This record gives sequence, C-alpha cells and structure tokens, in this order.
Amino acid sequence: MPPKLSLTPLSSLRVSAHYIPSHSLIPNTAPHGHPLLIYHSCFPNSTSPSALELHLPSNNITPQWRYTMYTTSHYHSTTHEVLCIVSGHARLLFGGEQNPGKIEAEVRVGDVVVVPAGVAHRLLEDVEGGFEMVGSYPKGCSWDMCYGKEGEEGKAAAVKDVKWLDKDPLYGDDGPVLWSKEILESAKSTKSGLDCTLSAST
Repeated sequence: MPPKLSLTPLSSLRVSAHYIPSHSLIPNTAPHGHPLLIYHSCFPNSTSPSALELHLPSNNITPQWRYTMYTTSHYHSTTHEVLCIVSGHARLLFGGEQNPGKIEAEVRVGDVVVVPAGVAHRLLEDVEGGFEMVGSYPKGCSWDMCYGKEGEEGKAAAVKDVKWLDKDPLYGDDGPVLWSKEILESAKSTKSGLDCTLSAST
C-alpha cells in the first residue's frame, strides 16, 4: 500500500468556488451547477508527482499526464478534470476570454483545480517558467477537446449529463467536491478555519 499523502486538513483548507455563466457556445458551470474549485495549498511543495499519481486512484481518479496548460481556451464535454500543480506558478483563465463572468486565478505548487465538464480554461502566463500539472480524470473517462465553435452544439448539450465525482479527488469520502452550494456558502461557520470564497455571475 502506498504511503499516505500528506494533505492540508479540511478544517484549515482554503477553497475558492466559482460558478461561471455560459457564454456563446461555451457551457461553463451553468448546465450542471457544479463549481470550478481551487484548493489552495492542498499538499506540501515537496510532494512528488508520483506520490499524487499513487494517491488519486484510491478516490476513483486516474492520472493521465504531466504537462502545462494549453494557451488556447478549451473545454471537455465528456469528463471532469483534476489538475494538481506540481511545479511553478501560473495565471489561468476560466470561462472564455469574451465572457463577462470569466475568472482569472493564480495557482502555484500545492494547489489543486477541479475543472467541471464544460468549463473553458487556458494558460495566461507561466510566471516563473516550468509550470507543470498532473492531469487526471474520473476512472473510465476519456477527454475530448472543444473550443466553443459552431458545430459543437451537441457536445455542449452533453455536458449536463456528465456524471459528477463520487469521491473527492484528494480527500475521498469528504471534501469540497461533495459539498452542496449551501454547504460551501456556510463553510466558514460550519468548518472551523475553512476559508471558502464563492463567486457567481448571472
């Protein structure tokens, strides 16, 4: 059995949750209502990619690659995506460049981003050079590439039917992926020390 991954306790984990409206032909979170989630400083900077790759399958998540993020906005219509930052520091854009409800976020080593199906994402800036993530997907899922272009309407419509995660990718039977919007909104009072930031655009 692999050694247990050292994770920030849920009681002190800082989480950002973003509900991003659809824009043009990019679905974002609107069809299914699952937020973009960022776990800040979820694991120590010293954590190796292989340690994450050993841990994630215990929560029904399959690591598939180590790489940076593409600089073109794209989304996946067939699967949700789990991105564990293992090197560097970057600025990312979610929701599409022309979307008034877009989100810009800075991530760095130790952060985890859960990107729901349909949410457009791209790299804006590799701040230090060498930005790298472990990219993973729910067991049995394969990813596609969609860009919000004409002809992708069927793929955009399919986003709402992608099954949500049955375990938190890092924490298992508890964790932000499994919390309802109401729980996230009341997280500060129900989870001692938890800092949960929500944003929503209509």
